[in-house]
Amino acid sequence: MRARIYKSTGSWYIAKGEDGRLYNARIKGVMKIEGITSTNPIAVGDEVEMEIEAVEEESAIISTIHDRKNYVARISPHNKHLHHIIASNLDQSLLFVTLKDPKTSQGFMDRFLISCEAYHVPAVIIFNKSDLYRKKEMDKFEQLRDIYTKIGYEVLLCSVEKREGLDSIKAILHNKTSLLSGHSGVGKSTCVNALFPEFNLRTQEVSGWSGKGMHTTTFAEMFDLPGGGHIIDTPGVREFGLVDIEKEELAHYFPEMRKRINDCQFNNCMHIEEPNCAVKKAVMQGEISEERYISYRTILDTMGEEY
Repeated sequence: MRARIYKSTGSWYIAKGEDGRLYNARIKGVMKIEGITSTNPIAVGDEVEMEIEAVEEESAIISTIHDRKNYVARISPHNKHLHHIIASNLDQSLLFVTLKDPKTSQGFMDRFLISCEAYHVPAVIIFNKSDLYRKKEMDKFEQLRDIYTKIGYEVLLCSVEKREGLDSIKAILHNKTSLLSGHSGVGKSTCVNALFPEFNLRTQEVSGWSGKGMHTTTFAEMFDLPGGGHIIDTPGVREFGLVDIEKEELAHYFPEMRKRINDCQFNNCMHIEEPNCAVKKAVMQGEISEERYISYRTILDTMGEEY
């Protein structure tokens, strides 16, 4: 029976079969997954084939993993030489960020967007907690909104507290499989609960002593949306280490740089000190934001290091 993975807890999985039932499933003992360097050979969103062990007990054995359309991965928090697949077979990814309590860095945002570009997952940026923003934060939001909308990303502003902007989020979730991600404490689960109270996702306030969000979601989990579509809720991410991306190809995952690369004098231009670099010229002329270029240089300098 064909099924889709709804939750992964390590060695056991919850899979929804074609019959609409949820099964506790495990990998077939003899099934070897060649070339896998991830900490999780099966991820939420994967399409699999499974053999039913006992219908009454709703248990099954996974025998085959179907090819993934796409996925989003990060460096494993436990082993920098391995990567962790966050979710697969996605229509889009929603990155929840905040400019206050806690503040999301632009570097974190850019790393996440690079990963989405690398694995062909369209990304939407949602700025939450707008009710906390004073003039300084609103000015910053408008600056970031201009930067990211100019290069093709959809940017939304919302306040779960004041129930502002929720209809826009609900509309873009309809009939799509969406990955929800962001730091702990940015209000991702609170937003889902406001839109779909029946899910009753666990939430927790930002830790007072550290200013960081507390982890509430332990494993990624998929939910069916009323009216069509799915959301995949993920654990709060502190850092986002890039995987399987070489320094030479980093600029390809900045959309505003990608369309100018062929105009550089050198095919292997890194857009640092090289003469006649189209990317640097675009930065000088204000066509590429200086903040994004600085972000590119910073990420380039840290690639290969442990985050």
